[in-house]
Amino acid sequence: MTREQLLTQVLDLFDGADWGSAAELLRDHLGDYAEDPAMHCWLGVAERELGMEGVAYERFKRALALGPTDPHVLATAGNGVAAFDDEAAEPALRTAALTAPEVPLARFLYGAYLAREGLLEDALRELRAARELDEDDPQIAFELGVAHALAEDYDAANDAFSDAVRLDPEDGWARVVFGLALAEAGRLEEATGELMSGARLRDDDLEAQLAAALAAGATGRDGIAFEMLERARFSSQEDDLLLLTGVEDRLEAGHEAAESMLHDEIVPHMLRTRLLERP
Repeated sequence: MTREQLLTQVLDLFDGADWGSAAELLRDHLGDYAEDPAMHCWLGVAERELGMEGVAYERFKRALALGPTDPHVLATAGNGVAAFDDEAAEPALRTAALTAPEVPLARFLYGAYLAREGLLEDALRELRAARELDEDDPQIAFELGVAHALAEDYDAANDAFSDAVRLDPEDGWARVVFGLALAEAGRLEEATGELMSGARLRDDDLEAQLAAALAAGATGRDGIAFEMLERARFSSQEDDLLLLTGVEDRLEAGHEAAESMLHDEIVPHMLRTRLLERP
């Protein structure tokens, strides 16, 4: 199989989210292309999607060690090692953005990296450029929102998050972060709708269920509040019992108690943690 045929098949499998078949195909042919950074990079992507983060990290490291020039490989592998705070991430991402300024992936992944490193002015420059290159990419819109939120510009952040959920209404993670940012901005009624929608899209996300429960309780949706609390119980572990009990107590104490816990204990920590999650 030629390189082009192999990559075409792999990308087709990626489009269908068939990560297992893509990984198997790449492993079968890796010996033929052992010095090709793209093969290691795309195998890393497939393995990361399969939950094999440590193995994927080694693939991304190998891809970068082979000296790639393709900006898609540089950006993807650089982003892959960034998740492990590897110092190789920054030069790979920077090179991708500088050598291919017309490639949205390169600009947005570099911008996302800079945002989480606290270089917010530079991050916003890269992310705005990426958005101009591709206005219909929900992930770019989301990362622009992240950078604005980290800069504590919640008006701009919520505008960008709104675009992200409009472009991909089924992205529960983006909806939860949007809801948290709305709550942080004092827009509780709007926040409640996004938190409830996001929680329903993320059945196994206990924090999302609890944030939605408190928001619903704070805005007088008592039935939904206790529904969300019960949903949280399904995904809880033994060490979550104290938190679940605390939320239940606040819901039973009334709307003001629920709002107080949401704003004082849940939103600040949960929002910050999720903003710092790498793409």
